[in-house]
Amino acid sequence: MIKIAIDAMGGDFAPCEIVKGAVSGAKEHNIGIILVGKEDIIKNELNQYDISKLDIKIMHTDEYLVEDESPSLALRNKSNSSIMLCVKLVKEGKADAVISAGPTGGLVAAAVHILGTFGGISRPLAGGPLSGFAPDTILFDMGCNIDSQAKQMLDFAMLGSVYAEKIMGIKNPKIALASVGSEEGKGNRVTKEAYELLKTAGLNFIGNVEGNDILSGKANVVICDGFTGNILLKFSERLSLTCSGWLEKKLAHKLSSDELSEISGELKNLIRSNSPGCALLYGINGIVCKAHGKSTASEISDIIKMAKNAVETDMVAVLKTGLKDARNNLNDAPVKYNA
Repeated sequence: MIKIAIDAMGGDFAPCEIVKGAVSGAKEHNIGIILVGKEDIIKNELNQYDISKLDIKIMHTDEYLVEDESPSLALRNKSNSSIMLCVKLVKEGKADAVISAGPTGGLVAAAVHILGTFGGISRPLAGGPLSGFAPDTILFDMGCNIDSQAKQMLDFAMLGSVYAEKIMGIKNPKIALASVGSEEGKGNRVTKEAYELLKTAGLNFIGNVEGNDILSGKANVVICDGFTGNILLKFSERLSLTCSGWLEKKLAHKLSSDELSEISGELKNLIRSNSPGCALLYGINGIVCKAHGKSTASEISDIIKMAKNAVETDMVAVLKTGLKDARNNLNDAPVKYNA
């Protein structure tokens, strides 16, 4: 049975929604769960459910990370934090994946420090579909690297290209750079530097795309720094809620509640991605899932399903192999890349 370590103390609604989602996920997806956090609090939450037939265990720790806490200090001062212990379980082979709704910086730092990166990737990245309107378009990075260098954005492009081809089945995916204009000379300094690397990197690079073309289908992989990507992600999430809420009010007296709920749900999924409030961290030697800080129990259950699928498809090995091939192609490009 696949086992997933879950940070029970991370997130705005921890531990209540995290534990509830873990119980639901274990039952629905036939998964073993290790809940990491304060044992007495977790037990109190688990007592509300019948878990007699479920493989749910607790690993106790008094330490956990909070928002705005320095990741580097947390690594030094909280070596037994719930996030750190979850990642260590993956390293030790006692868990196949980790899920945390805790601070992104802390999870990324722990993943890099304990599991390490692969294929010359200096830092992990988050990404995936941005909107259901463009299911064949993915965005990298969605928030791991707020200040990105041009060489890192080349990493994003290579890993994104491998993901699109190997995971999504898109042959020779088109790569584009998010910018304020489609012309080659548009953008800030880092964007211009990244453009120069991308156009000679042996990828199917089609140039810049503006914000109004991200969902047009022109590109399969859109590259940007984590600052921009996270803003786009959060905007998409809020837009889906705003539009569906407006629609519900507008049609409240014209449709039945069931019809309205179905249409509203479809609209939400079209505007935002199908991702259940979660971003996988790519470039890490392990399956690490960063859940949204506001994740609810149903979302945690869906994320467990996503993590299970990543384990079953051996996603890390697939990306490693694909990235190695991409590096070999890059070495033949006019501009050499020094990892």
